[in-house]
Amino acid sequence: MQERVILETIAVTKHYGAVTAVKDLTLEVPQGICLGLLGPNGAGKTTLVEIIEGIIPPSSGQVLYLGRPRSTSFREKIGIMFQQTALLGFMSVEETLRTFQSLYPQTLSVEALIRLCHLDEIRKQMNDKISGGQRQRLLLALALINQPELLFLDEPSTGLDPQARRNLWDIVQNVKREGKTIILTTHSMEEAQQLCDLVAIMDHGCIIAHGTPGELIARHTKGIRIVLPAGCLHQLSPQIAAEAKVVDGRTIIRANDMNQAMHALVAAGIDLGRMRLETPTLETVFLNLTGRQLRD
Repeated sequence: MQERVILETIAVTKHYGAVTAVKDLTLEVPQGICLGLLGPNGAGKTTLVEIIEGIIPPSSGQVLYLGRPRSTSFREKIGIMFQQTALLGFMSVEETLRTFQSLYPQTLSVEALIRLCHLDEIRKQMNDKISGGQRQRLLLALALINQPELLFLDEPSTGLDPQARRNLWDIVQNVKREGKTIILTTHSMEEAQQLCDLVAIMDHGCIIAHGTPGELIARHTKGIRIVLPAGCLHQLSPQIAAEAKVVDGRTIIRANDMNQAMHALVAAGIDLGRMRLETPTLETVFLNLTGRQLRD
């Protein structure tokens, strides 16, 4: 059965004077998945998301929601977790939820939001007294308050410690299990690989790669890296040594056939107890496609 498309952009373009931020971009988002939108700074992903959200208009092209142009009620049907949102410091977490709840005709109960986003212990705390991780969970609760079918998460775990980040990811996974569709923008390749069913990588206003994390890794990376102490280089056979290089005091071998490489290392008498394997990740894909040069 064909997947239902909840959101579609058709030949969307956005010009800022002589600069084209988004160029003739077409994208379909199936219902009930998490789509990761990745790209280096200046790739156009923020502009694209703001067009989809209805914050800015495209220069040309159109955005469809459930197969139709977005109506005036579109913003009431979506949830947005912005990277930066000002909260009133003199209000408590629970008061903030109830205030936002009053803005919508149909909402989740405050108690349901508190349970879903793990806010019970801080419900009476003032907004200016909560931690970064607690703040992000509150912002996620606010984005979910109107029971949206489509949820936008903009860099949700930026600046969080590992524990808070994992906690937030668990909540997002629970939201996914409820059938919500999520569009996630992030610079964290680990976050994208953990949460996303599909990934679209943007650069220079275009989508340059699209697929599941596994498909992208298989399509745009090659082999694995075997990392050994630098002193092992002289023990390697000429064939393996030709594929090796010394970087930062380590011998790095790029191998396409894992079994063949292991047999060769064992035959050479290499101590595999000090070996480390580095398999390709979404970060490898990202760097292979967009380059390693720093962009402001």
